[in-house]
Amino acid sequence: MYQYQKERFPVVLNGIAVLTFTFSAISFSRICRGAEGFVPLSTFLIGCFATFTLFLLVRIFDEFKDRIDDAQYRTYLPVPRGLVSLNELKVIGIGIGVLQITSIAIFQLEMLPLYLLVIGYLCLMGVEFFVPTYLKKHQILYITSHMVIIPLLDVYSSGLDWRLEQTSPHFGLIFFFAVSFMNGLVVEFGRKLKAPEDEEIGVVSYTKLWGTKQATVIWMLSILITLVFATLAGFVAGFGITLMIVLIVLATVCFIPGILFLKNPSKKMAKRVEMMSGIWTIFMYLSLGGIPMIVNLVNG
Repeated sequence: MYQYQKERFPVVLNGIAVLTFTFSAISFSRICRGAEGFVPLSTFLIGCFATFTLFLLVRIFDEFKDRIDDAQYRTYLPVPRGLVSLNELKVIGIGIGVLQITSIAIFQLEMLPLYLLVIGYLCLMGVEFFVPTYLKKHQILYITSHMVIIPLLDVYSSGLDWRLEQTSPHFGLIFFFAVSFMNGLVVEFGRKLKAPEDEEIGVVSYTKLWGTKQATVIWMLSILITLVFATLAGFVAGFGITLMIVLIVLATVCFIPGILFLKNPSKKMAKRVEMMSGIWTIFMYLSLGGIPMIVNLVNG
């Protein structure tokens, strides 16, 4: 299991990402509402546990969903090569679900409807919305339908503020959810831009699907769209033009590996695009909620 998590769900890296994700969603909600301070530490920690394990369930569901293709085309992955079995992952998944429901029912019962919303959508993803063949023939519809799980997780995380305080969610969260959706696409496109020598039979990549130029341009365009939604979210939260300037600079930096990949679509450049996708996403969440909240808490 240690090797499995190392390859498929690095606990430390994902833990940091989920902590940032959850902290920023709560912070943005509170900043928009004008609420003072942050939620209680116990609320945050229980919420982080739920969010982290929900992301882990997404990974486990994907192992089952992709088992046939993995066994045929990606025999080097942990499950098809026999490192772990699907039955072992099923037991872990069931155990996680029991722990999630128990902790939420005991400590945050008001969050149960939002949790069930996320789990319900995850189950639909697991069966490919009952139209697997159709979705596989329409890759954009496939990926966008699966990416909806990210803003749904944001709904849950932000609910640790507004839901537990029994108030209505601020309308500005719509823009934050849109940012999350687009961030998911940035990461998805970025990690599947491949050098020609890394393309695999039976494995989807956007460079193979659309060609190097079009796939890279779409990745860069997804960053621009995210920038627009983030700017709108920032203005709603009262961050002003400073945030927009910072994000424009960051977007410009992100474009550099994209441009270099267009000129030289090598494995090294592809890795840099993937890395920059992650940096963009983390910095986006920190900018919209995490850093402003930390500043507010430090200033009292």
